[in-house]
Amino acid sequence: MTAALALRALGRPATVVEAGAQERIRPGSRAIFIHSASLMLLEKIHPGLGFELNSYGLTWRTKRTFYRGREIYHRTYPPIPDGVMPRATSLPQIVTERLLYRTCVEAGVEFIWNTPIVSASVSNNRVTLAAATGGSLTAQYVIAADGSRSPVRETAGLRLEGPQTTNAFVIVDTKEDTEQPLPVERVFHYEHPAVDGRNVLFVPFSGHWRVDLQCHPADDPEKFSGVDGARTWLPEVMPEEYASRITWVSTYIFRQAVANNFSDDSRRILLCGEAAHVFAPFGARGLNSGIPDAILAAGAIDCALKSASRSDALTAVDHFAASRRAAALRNRAASNTALRHLTSATITRRAVHRAAAAIAPVFSAAGRWMDSAPYGPVLGEPDADGMQY
Repeated sequence: MTAALALRALGRPATVVEAGAQERIRPGSRAIFIHSASLMLLEKIHPGLGFELNSYGLTWRTKRTFYRGREIYHRTYPPIPDGVMPRATSLPQIVTERLLYRTCVEAGVEFIWNTPIVSASVSNNRVTLAAATGGSLTAQYVIAADGSRSPVRETAGLRLEGPQTTNAFVIVDTKEDTEQPLPVERVFHYEHPAVDGRNVLFVPFSGHWRVDLQCHPADDPEKFSGVDGARTWLPEVMPEEYASRITWVSTYIFRQAVANNFSDDSRRILLCGEAAHVFAPFGARGLNSGIPDAILAAGAIDCALKSASRSDALTAVDHFAASRRAAALRNRAASNTALRHLTSATITRRAVHRAAAAIAPVFSAAGRWMDSAPYGPVLGEPDADGMQY
């Protein structure tokens, strides 16, 4: 939908082909954290959209980090002035999708529902998409944003490359207690003593909490998964009533993969989002890099369509593919750094954590490092297109 909005902002027609039904709902805290850079990009392609998304979200100003039950770092940011975009906002993906969909309809984007695409082929400068329903669609250019298992990517001869992680993570959403809400803070626990030394992350989002439990390598994730499994450990780390407020539980073994190219040989198919890259969620690099993917793909297509020669058109798409793949590789490197830190797989790394936690009360830089390391290096430098992710 971001790609379609960006195309409409450039005066180009756009059609979204969706495998699911119009009324389908994506449950859970997927893609809940939208950075200010992403909000501003959405604001640029459709004025008012970024601020409206922010109005539905929740912005935490305080973050805390604990090591074995002892606080080693905290920081509270100053209040955000009216009319200023926050550093980030947290809201359910279903709300983001609803607002994007309404904006797309208002902008003249067409939608085709219940049409899973099973393959893509290119001939005579046209892309043909074959649908599972038996029909087909054609277009001059296709932006493949059809997820990590993308049939468009695979049949275009492209592939994701990269390993899976070994540790499993259990993610639980639970509704906030509106009568006695918890403080709006992001809290990370290294080796939480109440759950046998497993790492636990708490992130508030609009009306809910997301709780991430990092399993030990020898754990059976099923023991901690599902509503029944989550209720065995959630009361150990939150007030007991939150165990009866669970709305979603999921278990993940994350993959760290980037497509070998972000466009096919014909330069008619461009990859975006999880069709192009998949990361562990720490640092919120998935959605927040998918948004610039989509906007730059739309810009590349617009430039290609306006080009005086086929060579210039190819160059426009090549520039998109190279710049966004470079950004994805940087994001994967940052995410890998975060995962190595979190898994603490070596005696040396665990010793470094203990030492940093021990000196954090008197050496604030150690506390800041322990707080920021689980999310990977900060990627604040924009790329050649001015995109940060």
